Amino acid sequence: MGDAGADSGASVGSLASVESPMPEAGPKAAAAKLLPFLALGARGDLQAAAAQHVLALTGSEPGRTLLAGQAALLRALVELAVAPAPAPARDAARALVNLAADPGLYDPLLAAEPGLPARLLGCALDPQWPWAEEAAAVLANLSREPAPCAALMAALAAAEPVETGLERLVRALCTPGYNPRAPLHYLGPVLSNLSQRPATRAFLLDRDRCVVQRLLPLTQYADSSVRRGGVVGTLRNCCFEHRHHEWLLGPEVDILPFLLLPLAGPEDFSEEEMERLPVDLQYLPSDKQRESDADIRKMLIEAIMLLTATAPGRKQVRDQGAYLILRELHSWESEPDVRMACEKLIQVLIGDEPEHGMENLLEVQVPEDIERELQQQDLQDQEQCARERQEQELAPEPQAEGAAPT
Repeated sequence: MGDAGADSGASVGSLASVESPMPEAGPKAAAAKLLPFLALGARGDLQAAAAQHVLALTGSEPGRTLLAGQAALLRALVELAVAPAPAPARDAARALVNLAADPGLYDPLLAAEPGLPARLLGCALDPQWPWAEEAAAVLANLSREPAPCAALMAALAAAEPVETGLERLVRALCTPGYNPRAPLHYLGPVLSNLSQRPATRAFLLDRDRCVVQRLLPLTQYADSSVRRGGVVGTLRNCCFEHRHHEWLLGPEVDILPFLLLPLAGPEDFSEEEMERLPVDLQYLPSDKQRESDADIRKMLIEAIMLLTATAPGRKQVRDQGAYLILRELHSWESEPDVRMACEKLIQVLIGDEPEHGMENLLEVQVPEDIERELQQQDLQDQEQCARERQEQELAPEPQAEGAAPT
């Protein structure tokens, strides 16, 4: 099943779709001429215009490539992004979001300003900072890669001793109105990316801190798929730690209903089937909607799959009626890769138990020839998903009843 967080990589798309017209002569020189206007002491209107111009440049790949070679300009942009009003901090921060979304710019950004993760973290967790969401979005993009993620971890570890950086991050994520001026949805992807690291998972799974329990309700957070997806990705990564499965599935955490509920629809099960389900999944209302985001549905399925890696985990998942929810989800699911993930989990739940000595699927050493076969099968599955998705895209849209053909 791979290492924790191998598929995480939560990221933020470009915030500036406007492409700046590049001067025909000397684009590097033209960009360098912006530098004096980005300085903190520059005249306000010129500073704002320069920040808007840089933001527009970051909306195109040529513009980002150009800026990547301007270390002094990148440093000035960071200074603006963390500067108080009246500096155009929001445009500067949005430009950094776009730059951090480009994997090729991680090194130039950190080379220009090694303290970037720590400075952005301070803004993101400041309950009064108006552009904290933008700061969190930059961190969400940066933390996808090992080097900036390690730098962010170091910044979190350097927080005050009264409350660790991770504790502050979780508190900000789980506290409604933590920052009245910024929703902080992007702290979800930040935590998801950080949870790829064993130290973060150790913090999250510390039984005395009750962190996981605080995150669970956010799997149903209706206002933001970004926050929901980040929390689900975090929980999925925690499920790689098989030593904690019994605790996660047990009454202290009871994680399974929180993973299954977003996958459940308004199905009307028989009385016998209903009794097999956890109380929170029984007699759901007729307007119950499944999770709308296909990527989140897939991560939920993957989290449950990880919980079935051990024999006790498989028994607990089976005993709580997970198959019933997955059976109905499979009938409803239209996304090929999500449906395939669902099929694999169903096969685990209804299949025979592995032979003695292979009960823990996360610790099984797969022979090389079998691993090659599995990789080949996985490739075929991906190709099948791609074909099905293409067929869906090419299929004619259904005509409204009574509509005349054109």
